[in-house]
Amino acid sequence: MRILITNDDGINAPGLKVMEAIAQEVAGPKGEVWVVAPAFEKSGVAHCINYAHPTMIAEMGPRRFAAEGAPADCVLAGVHDIMGDAPDLILSGVNKGNNSAENTVYSGTIGAAMEGALQGIKSIALSQYYGPGNIGLENQFEAAAQHGAALVKNLHSNGLWGGESYQTFYNINFPPVAGADVKGTRVVAQGLRPAGGMGIQSHMPPNGRKYLWIKGNPQNIPSAPGTDAHANLEGYISVTPMRCDLTAHDQLADLEARLA
Repeated sequence: MRILITNDDGINAPGLKVMEAIAQEVAGPKGEVWVVAPAFEKSGVAHCINYAHPTMIAEMGPRRFAAEGAPADCVLAGVHDIMGDAPDLILSGVNKGNNSAENTVYSGTIGAAMEGALQGIKSIALSQYYGPGNIGLENQFEAAAQHGAALVKNLHSNGLWGGESYQTFYNINFPPVAGADVKGTRVVAQGLRPAGGMGIQSHMPPNGRKYLWIKGNPQNIPSAPGTDAHANLEGYISVTPMRCDLTAHDQLADLEARLA
């Protein structure tokens, strides 16, 4: 199996090393693992691409490349230039922090998996939730490291892939606990924490010119039962099938009637 991996934390991120180990186990001794990751951190860029300017690629070692671009750019570079032939699987992460609930919408980790799905390739995003149960561990990615490979193998073999139009991809979040404390896996919907999206914190520096910092909301608040952040905070790995289709299908007929 040939696997392409990327992330949004950058080529030197510790989570990428965890992902490389997961990918090597999934690919097997005769497989290939290719790394194409952003040269610098690109968290929060979602499905951004370098459409208006070129992307520089630097070879860092055998099957290892850094790109001056977003995670979706890395997928495009890997699929259409670097690897020659398309990979069998794309893995994005392991992200430092959760991509559950509303974080999913902002995530560059998810953006890479979205692009992989748009390219018609099986794609999975993996993220490690942080919290009191793992923040003090020597390896804060312990849950992902211990359970990631087996889950990816299972999902690759038994997941529902394809689709009538937009292809399915998967969002996996590992709970904020030690590896031994993971309770199991739950297939759940994307949730929404009560506080919703991002916020703003203003800062007035000595030069008198206001700066704004984008600020996340508390991550230890669960979403509704049966959704990702709730499952994670209960100690479960969440698996959420997703598509790039943003249509609110449940509102089409009603909206048509209202506008008639």
